[in-house]
Amino acid sequence: MIVLENDCLEIRMPEVHEAARCSIDLQRTLRIPDDGRDYPLPPGLGRFALRHVDDYAERAPRAWLDRGGVLMPMHQAEALWIRFADGFETYPFAVKVATGKICAITGDPWVGHLNSDPQDYVVVPEQPWLDGYCVEKDVIRQFVAMPLGDGYTVEDQLTGAGVHGGIQIVAYPMKRKWYEALARERRPERWGPVPHESPHVCDDMGLAPGGRMRQQVYSDDHGLDAWDQRQASRCFVTIANSRVWRAITGEAPPGEPPTARQYTDAGLPWFDYYGERTETESGSDKLRGTKSVSQMGLEKTGAPLPHDETVATGRVVRLGESGARRARESP
Repeated sequence: MIVLENDCLEIRMPEVHEAARCSIDLQRTLRIPDDGRDYPLPPGLGRFALRHVDDYAERAPRAWLDRGGVLMPMHQAEALWIRFADGFETYPFAVKVATGKICAITGDPWVGHLNSDPQDYVVVPEQPWLDGYCVEKDVIRQFVAMPLGDGYTVEDQLTGAGVHGGIQIVAYPMKRKWYEALARERRPERWGPVPHESPHVCDDMGLAPGGRMRQQVYSDDHGLDAWDQRQASRCFVTIANSRVWRAITGEAPPGEPPTARQYTDAGLPWFDYYGERTETESGSDKLRGTKSVSQMGLEKTGAPLPHDETVATGRVVRLGESGARRARESP
């Protein structure tokens, strides 16, 4: 099952193994420039607030209540990254991530099982985070929030319609016998790792591809047989713009994050993280062919996205496996 604690999705599966648990949270971050450069990892600026949709039965749209899950606020053109697990000694999970029911790794429509050719999931804890769509080997395009139905989102571009929006997450635990064998083998080793509001903005938000970033998506070196696909925890994350968030929850939305230039001018670090133990995925031709938020904005309005100018990233901190998550979350 998945429970919500301190704005974090906690996955617990004691029926599989008493140690079968991990956590997933959604981190606020800088939107990197979409200028053709491959940027290092931006920092985490704190968790997005998450609320149970069911707690707002009198104010939330019926479609949101029907699918359940959690609600989170994002500003238009704001970016996020997904953080997996609590540390490096944790129970392995295969985690699928989709936006608008389009797989963020392959660009294929959502299916309720794991595929290995191409691999449509990430392996936790080897994969510490996912910042965007896997478009090339060791390159992603950043997750950026945009109105659903305006043509920007990956869902809009690959299906021709914005219907679902949000983020879909499903986690499959490693089978008990595989985990226990792996634990015996590895003990006591640590685990490795739009510039203008549209006049018809709808209430739903989706994610669109932003700037390019250096990030590895690791291949599964356990194999499909390692994962217990009979056991799954699922969550739909609905994204609300700041106006809708306030109307439904009564809470003020978070302030807008600093721009990449403001952050860099303050002398704060960017990050690089490369594991050395596993192969990485080659990227999706479907996702590579989508247009970025900046490209779509220029086509639609003729105006560039605000704060999208190239920045010199300055200090880049290379993260090793030990303490990598904590370092990235505390710039």
